[in-house]
Amino acid sequence: MAIAIRRSSNGKIATPPALATIAPVALDHEQVVVRRGERSGLYSVIAVHSTVLGPALGGLRIWHYPDQGDALRDAMRLAAGMTLKAAAAGLDLGGGKGVICAPPDGLDGAHRRAALLDFGDLVESLDGRYITAEDVGASPADLIVVSQRTSHLTGLPPDRGGSGDPSPFTAIGVEAAIRACVAERWRYGGLAGRTVCVIGLGHVGAGLARRLADAGCEVIVSDIDPGKRALTDALGATWREPGEAMLTECDVLVPCALGGAITADNVDSLRCEVVCGSANNQLAADSLAEALAERGILYAPDFIANAGGLIHVFMELKGYSEEHAVELAEGIEETLGRVFAVAAQLGSTPLAAARELADRRLRSALRD
Repeated sequence: MAIAIRRSSNGKIATPPALATIAPVALDHEQVVVRRGERSGLYSVIAVHSTVLGPALGGLRIWHYPDQGDALRDAMRLAAGMTLKAAAAGLDLGGGKGVICAPPDGLDGAHRRAALLDFGDLVESLDGRYITAEDVGASPADLIVVSQRTSHLTGLPPDRGGSGDPSPFTAIGVEAAIRACVAERWRYGGLAGRTVCVIGLGHVGAGLARRLADAGCEVIVSDIDPGKRALTDALGATWREPGEAMLTECDVLVPCALGGAITADNVDSLRCEVVCGSANNQLAADSLAEALAERGILYAPDFIANAGGLIHVFMELKGYSEEHAVELAEGIEETLGRVFAVAAQLGSTPLAAARELADRRLRSALRD
């Protein structure tokens, strides 16, 4: 079964009646496709938010959701964030996202392969409007399977002609963003001696924690997987249990797990001066940017801070140079500095300023 939504020539979107029973969400995307895989029986979602600047690029997320409506909402929200991320980073890309709805007990073996092949067929059906890559729950090995059904992907392992894992470049960019935040908050860009709390020790979070430790930070770490606690000894870090990590006293809170970490319930209890991490959609609602500002907490918009991975896979599409990819990822420090300057000029939050910078580029492209 497939459900497709596409913006018509008059700019309106017709919603198939069946979709209303899956996810009652507001739609401002160019195209959303939901299909149940013939091989796996699992639902896949691809959301194409915008192709104004170029094909929509966004990673494949393999995750278990309570229902398909949650998966649809997640894909659409993340796709919109990718549009902003690419525009703000100056990349000729639009925003998209892919999701495979995994079963509660995980997705392994032949069933995983079947789901990945189904997803590859769905990507191929969009004729290049969407380019997929690696995201939460997926790996370069998974992309190899997807590549058997479509060529519209990036981030394959180097031995398959790709640029490999983008997570080190995301970590480089977030570290650069933290430097910009420290310079803005304390008028000094050095990281040495700053206390940082990294929540989520996946590929990006663990790599970032190492980089921050090497930069002389006092590092606090946390993860829902207790097995990640072993990293504390290697880094000389301090461990916090997941339930208390968000409210840890620190200079910089670094959310690197899934989105929605900052909520109306915890925003008034945060004990940090800066929030800057790699997770997408760290704010459960955009209005929380105002709440953070009212508390004097500097927030680095996630779609600016975590753009290093997108830059990495974009470079693969254009002709890969690791040196150039690192240079562009480190340039996030300068980009975020501009965001803070625009926020000061407009008297707005950094989130509003970042959106304005991205929207200017999108408006310019539409005029052209």
